[in-house]
Amino acid sequence: MPLPIPAGAPMGIWHSPLSRAADTARAIADAQPAHVPMHPAPGLIEIAQGDWEGQPQAVVTERWAAELAAWRRTPATHHAPGGEPLSVAARRVAATLAEVSSALGAAQSGDSGDILSRSPVPGYSAGSAVGQPQDPWAVLVAHDGIFRLTLLALLDLPLERFWSFPFNLCAITVVAVHHGVGALRAHNLSEHLAPLADEARAAAEARGDRRGAL
Repeated sequence: MPLPIPAGAPMGIWHSPLSRAADTARAIADAQPAHVPMHPAPGLIEIAQGDWEGQPQAVVTERWAAELAAWRRTPATHHAPGGEPLSVAARRVAATLAEVSSALGAAQSGDSGDILSRSPVPGYSAGSAVGQPQDPWAVLVAHDGIFRLTLLALLDLPLERFWSFPFNLCAITVVAVHHGVGALRAHNLSEHLAPLADEARAAAEARGDRRGAL
């Protein structure tokens, strides 16, 4: 089934500078029929986990049970010890979305655009149907926590809804914004990963070998 995105290549790929995201962004760019600019975006680096950084989830659950419970229950007001509050991470995500929106707006109309009236990921212009070649769109490549914040920003949802949307590794989500109103057109699609299923990785996930608490 084709993705609900405009026809043609994206006008740019904004990605976290961390190697795992940068490598994925490069693979996406290389798969395009024409050159697509890549934009390393520090605002898309994963939420800092402080004392939980690099720790297996089992260790986090055992050593920081109360802090973890608060993080799961009220993420807008609690975070990892020494880590980054959601409000801080949300501001840098919003700044990156504004940059993407401005670029899409300029490509569409020749002006700078703005986050309220332009379409971040992907976009479509008023009066034209999604899928038209002239509709500019972009790709974001980042991390679980950052994508949660991105979706909340695009759908105008509060930080308290941080845990509402799952994001599988390398899955695809498509958001359209029309006249400042976000619409979730596809979420967490992962069928394309079936040929790359890795039994060892799945076993590690089942054993609880994930790191941190995102």
